Amino acid sequence: MERFYPIGTPGEPWTDEERRQWYEARTIERSYADEVLAKLDRLDDAFEISHYGALPLDSDRYPLMAVTLASTAPDAPWALITGGVHGYETSGVQGALRFLLASAPSYRDRLNLLVAPCVSPWGYEVINRWNPNAHDPNRCFYADSPSEEAASLMALVAGLGIEPLVHLDLHETTDSDETEFRPAVSARDGKTYERGIIPDGFYTVGDSANPQPDFQAAIIAGVAEVTHIAPADDNGQIIGSDVTQPGVINYPCKELGLCAGITNATFTTTTEVYPDSPNATDEICIDAQVAAVRAGLDFALANA
Repeated sequence: MERFYPIGTPGEPWTDEERRQWYEARTIERSYADEVLAKLDRLDDAFEISHYGALPLDSDRYPLMAVTLASTAPDAPWALITGGVHGYETSGVQGALRFLLASAPSYRDRLNLLVAPCVSPWGYEVINRWNPNAHDPNRCFYADSPSEEAASLMALVAGLGIEPLVHLDLHETTDSDETEFRPAVSARDGKTYERGIIPDGFYTVGDSANPQPDFQAAIIAGVAEVTHIAPADDNGQIIGSDVTQPGVINYPCKELGLCAGITNATFTTTTEVYPDSPNATDEICIDAQVAAVRAGLDFALANA
C-alpha cells in the first residue's frame, strides 16, 4: 500500500507508540484562555458559568466550561448548543460565543439555554480534529467513551436531568479534512485513503432516525441570508451522502456516536460551515453559525 501519511505503516492500525508520535507532532497555535475563557468572562450576571470538568492532560489550562441562561417563563423548554466538539472548527466555537454575547438574552422569555462553546479545548489550541489520544470526539458519544471531551459533556447533560427540545451542534467542513484528517484517520485505522470532495458552502446534517426536514430547511433559509449554501455534487451528494433537499444530508447520529445524538431532542442538527471558500470570511462564518442557531431555535419554538 502506498504511503499517504507520515506516521505508521500503511495497511496496519496504529499502536500506542504511533499515537504518541502523532501527539508529539502537535504544537500549540492559539490560546483557549484568550479566545474562549476571556469571552466567557464578559457575560453578565444573567448567565451562570459552570466548570463541568477538565482535560487530564492539563486541568488548569483546559477547564471544560458550560453556560446556562434560565428562562423567565414557567415550564420553558431547554435548548442545547454545542461548539468545538472538533476543536479546529473555529466558527463553531466563536459562533456559540457570539450567540451568547449578542443573541441569547432575547430568548430568555421563551427558552432555558445550555451552551458548551468549546467541548475540545486542546483541539482548539492545536487546531486539530482529534483529542490528545488520537480519538475523534465526534465519533465517541457513547457509554464508556474513550474521549474525555465526549464523556464529560454527556455527564453534564445527564446530570442536569434535562431533555432539550432542540440541540444545535456547530461544526465546519474544511479543506484540511482532505489534506490532514481523512489521510490521518485512514492511516490510524490501517485503511486505504480515498480522496473525497469538499463542498463549497454551508450545509446541515440531520439525524436519519429523526430527520425533521422542515427544521433543516428553516436553518438553511436563515443561513442563506448570510452565506451561500453548498450544492450537491454530480452524484447528488455532499461528502458521500445523498442530498435530501438543498443543503441537507442525514447521518445515523446515535449509531455513529455523534454529539447531535446525545439527547432525544425533537429537533437536532449538525451545522457545517465552509471557511475555506473564496466567498467567505471568518466573520461571515461566525455570523452563519449565529444565523443557524437563531433560525433553529425560532423554528423549534414555533413548532414545539
